[in-house]
Amino acid sequence: MKKRMLVLSAACAAGALVLTACGGGGAGESADGSVTLKLVAADYGDKASNSSTVYWEDVAKRFEAANPDIRVDVQVVNWNDIDTQVKTMIQSGNVPDVLQTGGYADKVADDLLHTAEEVLSPATLDNLVDTFAKAGEVDGVQYGIPFVSSARALFYNKKLLADAGVTEPPKSWADLKAAAEAVKKKHPDVIPYALPLGPEEAQGETLIWELGNGGGYTGGDGKYTLDSEANVETFQWLRANLVEPGLTYSNPAATDRRTAFADFAAGKAGMLNGHPSLIQMSKDGGVDYGVAPIPGKDGALDSTLGVADWVMAFKDSGHQEEIKKFLDFAYSKENTLKFDEMYNLMPVTEDTLTEMTSNGKHKDLEPFFELLPKASFYPLGDTSWDAVSAEIKKSGGTAVGEDPAKVLGDLQKKAEQIAANQ
Repeated sequence: MKKRMLVLSAACAAGALVLTACGGGGAGESADGSVTLKLVAADYGDKASNSSTVYWEDVAKRFEAANPDIRVDVQVVNWNDIDTQVKTMIQSGNVPDVLQTGGYADKVADDLLHTAEEVLSPATLDNLVDTFAKAGEVDGVQYGIPFVSSARALFYNKKLLADAGVTEPPKSWADLKAAAEAVKKKHPDVIPYALPLGPEEAQGETLIWELGNGGGYTGGDGKYTLDSEANVETFQWLRANLVEPGLTYSNPAATDRRTAFADFAAGKAGMLNGHPSLIQMSKDGGVDYGVAPIPGKDGALDSTLGVADWVMAFKDSGHQEEIKKFLDFAYSKENTLKFDEMYNLMPVTEDTLTEMTSNGKHKDLEPFFELLPKASFYPLGDTSWDAVSAEIKKSGGTAVGEDPAKVLGDLQKKAEQIAANQ
């Protein structure tokens, strides 16, 4: 299968969640010979009117009309509970047919999933954006089917920076520090840089900063490098230059992304790393915002953190052909475009990407489109990643308040132990 790399035309600015099923064990055939597929999906809405239930029930209704011998039982679960509920489903043998959530590798490790090739037609497979399709692989085989994507960029409050005499968004860490100092001097009641290293976002914000110093979570051999010299140096810089001078929250390790986003959208923060959902929040809050590439140690990065949420298909029910029909339908441009536009998310299919970059309705997303081709990802294909990520969320943020070498060293030992037990 040959896929094309993500390339955008100059006209739409060539080439940033967040993003994370009931059922199962196979619902079997009913008395009339029909098959019921169990779909469990994460809820991206913040109220009943925009719950993902509305979207998925509409998809199911239209699919059933075209396939009267297949029914789809939809269960949508909020992000805080979905991982726990799915784990309980699997342990109890109540396995979904299709699951849409934030990670897939742990299910691959337990040999629960179909490969993508087994449940997608060649046309649907080829339509997936290559960057994200490859991120769904374990040992060179794709199991995770990207559902939506996002990327991270620097958001800044234009008015706050202008008031402080900052004429352009920072490109380097030194620029960011100087801008934060200027904002604090002019607006002492504002958080100059909103640094969320609490358990909701520690793994994301950490990786963004480490990428800016040539670091990251793994080395070229795929092994964990959480306490690399570059990573330790990153946290030393953050502590000495932003946290201790009072240019961030007083305790970033206890601050979640939700708080940082809300503060920025309320005009209470000057800068932060954010994803596209912050666009509408900022508009709703009346904030005149700008978006720029992530500042790195020596200059703006041409890469950024890419995030994807995933669909996966379980083998337990024996409904492979019915699942394939449903997923081919769900991944049609009509459906993927509707979901992406509903939640201001980035596409993972080429036809929807082309539509969103050419219809003139998504100017706000162009900076993110530019960043996607070179996005860096978590080590999603490593079956130990979910457990390692949980450890980073719990304690990684304390590296800006304690000795970074010790905090990251302890995390490295835990990561190695987790990986060894896989």
